[in-house]
Amino acid sequence: MNYEYFIAKRIIGSKAYKSSISAPIIKIGIAAIAIGIIVMMIAIATGIGLQQKIRDKVVAFNGHVTITNYDSNNSQESVFPISKIQNFYPEFKSVDGIDHIQAVAKKFGIIRTETDFEGAIYKGVGNDYSWQYFKEFLIEGSLPKFNTKWSEEVLISQYLASRLGFKLGDSFQMIFAKDDPEKLPNYIRCHIVGIYNSGFLDLDKQYLIGNIRHIQRINRWDETQIGNFEVFIDNYSNIDEKSVEIYQNTPSTFNTQSITDKYYSIFEWINIFDKNIYGIIGIMILVAGINMITALLVLILERTQMIGILKALGSNNWSIRKLFLYNASYLVILGLFWGNIMGLALLFAQKYLKLFPLDPSVYYVTEAPVYISVGYILALNFGTLILCLLMLLLPSYIITKISPVKAIRFD
Repeated sequence: MNYEYFIAKRIIGSKAYKSSISAPIIKIGIAAIAIGIIVMMIAIATGIGLQQKIRDKVVAFNGHVTITNYDSNNSQESVFPISKIQNFYPEFKSVDGIDHIQAVAKKFGIIRTETDFEGAIYKGVGNDYSWQYFKEFLIEGSLPKFNTKWSEEVLISQYLASRLGFKLGDSFQMIFAKDDPEKLPNYIRCHIVGIYNSGFLDLDKQYLIGNIRHIQRINRWDETQIGNFEVFIDNYSNIDEKSVEIYQNTPSTFNTQSITDKYYSIFEWINIFDKNIYGIIGIMILVAGINMITALLVLILERTQMIGILKALGSNNWSIRKLFLYNASYLVILGLFWGNIMGLALLFAQKYLKLFPLDPSVYYVTEAPVYISVGYILALNFGTLILCLLMLLLPSYIITKISPVKAIRFD
């Protein structure tokens, strides 16, 4: 039997241990571990959750990578058409990791009502369009279905609907100017079948989604001509690599742009979350470790006589140090246990009850999103346990300095 573990277990289970002078300090150490793990779990869950939510919202409107013509146009509007008769469409087989590719076209216009007007981008899509992300954003009605060639169904944002006084089932006209100001503008009649709210106000202000055939008609394009392709990949972490591969596997007249380049400032901002998470983890582990060092030193001083007796009976320094490290491990694990219980309770409460709202104009989301994964929770617990024990090795060295003769007489 491992006698160090046996003695440590007996010490932990004794009533004298629980009512000793060191008991309050031990409780503080356990509380520090619990609070530390709670803060670290919240930092990781909300940091990663916010990154994923913002990223998914941008992807919903643009795809991971866009394929366009080389031109001088820097606006959102599709000016120069490209043919959708390509080797990589409708399936991009030449590059691994491509989940979906779709053809779209965009055009800026004015939504006009009897009392008001608002500028917006009409995003034309076809039957190949993936509604995966907008299913989550949909708050009323249904997604458009283009069962007829000139279907007038559109999906409009809650922001635009509120601004213009629209409700589900309403119809309106959208006006598109021609290059020649003397000519009458073009019109598209739109029928609202769905209202969405992505929480990304900057994009919600701009887009409504409808039938691509109307854009093709206004621009005098045929059915094979589109504005650009949107490509979705399986793994976001490979976006830079896949963007290069996509560029290399498309004609030389085409350009590719990833969302990280298109929305550079947004992605640079959310990447800062990683540094914040690492900083919080480091500070919390340091604070918890210092508290546990204090608790261990008090335990050692409180049991100086026991250390002297064990040395007199033949125990070596490392054996006695292991005994106290077992004791400290129990305290760390106890703190981790309660920290996990409370931390997970808070995270699940936020996930399902939405307790803490956020300002969408600042954070692009309406509430603090949480990402819960068994992987990072286990890694966090094991990492905290190991780092705390490594930090406790140094103060346990004080045991080697205790003389058996003086310790036995210690009072």
